[in-house]
Order: sequence, then structure tokens, then C-alpha cells
Amino acid sequence: MSTGRRPTLITLGAALWLLLLASLVIAVAFGPADIAPAEVWQTIAHHLGFVAESPVGRLRDAIIWELRLPRVLVAAGVGAGLALCGAVMQALTRNPLADPYLLGLSSGASLGAVIFLLAGAALLMPIGAFLGAGAAMALTLLVTRLLGGATPARAILAGISVSALAAAATSFLIFWSATGDSYREILSWLMGSLSGVVWADAWIVLGAVLLIGLPVLLSGRALDAFAFGDTAATALGVDVARIRWILLGATALLTGALVSIGGAIGFVGLIIPHVVRLATGSRHRTLLPVAMLLGASFMVWTDTAARSLFEPRELPVGIITALIGAPIFLLVLLRYRRMT
Repeated sequence: MSTGRRPTLITLGAALWLLLLASLVIAVAFGPADIAPAEVWQTIAHHLGFVAESPVGRLRDAIIWELRLPRVLVAAGVGAGLALCGAVMQALTRNPLADPYLLGLSSGASLGAVIFLLAGAALLMPIGAFLGAGAAMALTLLVTRLLGGATPARAILAGISVSALAAAATSFLIFWSATGDSYREILSWLMGSLSGVVWADAWIVLGAVLLIGLPVLLSGRALDAFAFGDTAATALGVDVARIRWILLGATALLTGALVSIGGAIGFVGLIIPHVVRLATGSRHRTLLPVAMLLGASFMVWTDTAARSLFEPRELPVGIITALIGAPIFLLVLLRYRRMT
């Protein structure tokens, strides 16, 4: 990084932190109950012990602290995690179209979570989601190899086929087992929804992002080496096989944790890294943290739109991310075709 660019990147990082902080407060204040951003700050300060008495009534305190704040934090964590996974997978596969949704990890995680849910082990859904994501990733890699090798086009075709297979199995399980209101609730979750999340969900998402995401941020130098191919990366001192499996396992684990709470929210991992590259370039030591910050703000606002656009009816947030992401996917596909 040149010294001339460093102030620009520091300014960009500071601006994104401010954007995320403002997005969190405004999103909590936004809704049918008329709440001012200052009340959000005061309520958070009260629960953190900085203010002795709550500045708002009990009902408004519950709306801010129990209903909206955990949901907004989950949205930020899911956005940051999916953006990070997308950037890492695009680097590992050297495929600009890769993301957890298109390579089948999200659908596999959904299948694993639904199996555990229908088996009566709802508390173990994150484990089921991780097992499903890991199995989907292994199956995608196997199919890619059977197709003749890991080219970007083969990886996407294999991922789409694995995703369709997992989605079909999930639909069959729901059709066969779910009844009454549970059918509607599971269907909404599968389309990606943050409705009804509580503090326990927020701790799972934020804990996964911190414990898995932060160590992955340190892999930027190795991911830069992957851009030159496996042979060049090995010549640069990177243990290619070991690093690849560690990072693929980390993305599967993180995707599983995120999907177990928010459902299969697609295209975030595809959109955000491409947008960030326009501002920062392709160096992963910069790309990864900036993508996490922008992904967090993006998901906060898309989830706010999902619960507000057709109030009192609430859209699954995955519908909005798909409406935004599908045209961008097509543009990236057309650009990639011209480059090959």
C-alpha cells in the first residue's frame, strides 16, 4: 500500500464505521412507535450501566432493548459475515461469481438446520446448519472434480446443482412434516427472515463473526497470493492445501451459524465484495474489513426495508437481497464472459 493511499483508506474506514453506527441507531428508532435516536442512545447507556434510571417508559424501553436492538445487531452480524465469506470464497476459487448462496452452502445449511428443527433439537440448529454447509461444500467440490476440474464455470454449475438438490430435500421435509403455523414460519425463515430474533440469537451471530471472522481477516496476505494461482502461491511460501481447507472450513462454519439464525439470505456475499473492489482495489488486507463494514450496514437497511415497506405485513429480507443481487449477478456474469 502506498503512503499516498493510506490516508484515503483510513478515511474510508472511519466513514464506514460512522455509517454503521448511524445505521444501527436510526434502524432501531425506525418503526411504528415514535422513538427518537437520542432515546435509543439513552436506553443503551442505561442498560450498559452508564445511566442509573431508564430515560424512557417501560414499554418503550422494551421496544428498543428487547425487540429492535437484537434484530438490528443480528442484521449487522449476518451482513458482515456473509460479505466476508463471499470475498474469501471468491479468492479461494478465483471465481468472481462465488458466494455461500451460489455454491450451495446456504441451502445445505438450511437443510441441516431443518432436519435438526423437525427432529425436535431446535437448540442444536447451529450444529445442524454447520454440518449441512460442510456437506454441501464437500459435495460441490466433488462434483466440480467429476466435471473435470475446478474452473469457475464448473464450480458455479456444481454449486447450483447442489443448492437445488438441498432445496428440494428441504421442501420435501417441510411438506411431509410441518403442519399449521409451523409451515408458514419455516417457509418464511427459508426465504431469509430476521423476524422474532432475540438476544440469544444476537450472541450466536456476533460470537460467530468475532470468533471466526476476525481470524479470517488475518488471511489477507495468503488470499492475495491465491490470486496468482496455486503454483505461484506455493512459491510465495503459502501452504496452499492447508490454508485452503482451513478457510473453506471457516466459511462453512460461519455460514452455518448465520443461516441457522437468519435463513438462506442470498447474494450479499456476491454484491458487497464487488462494490468494495471498486473503491479499494483487490488487496484482501483492505478488501476483507471494508466488505464486513459495508455488508453490515447493507443488511441493516435491507432488513429495515423488509419490515417497513409493506407494514404491517413483513417481507422476508431474502426477497429484497435477491431483487438487488440478481441484476448485479447478471452484470458480473456478462463482464466475466467478456474477460474470458
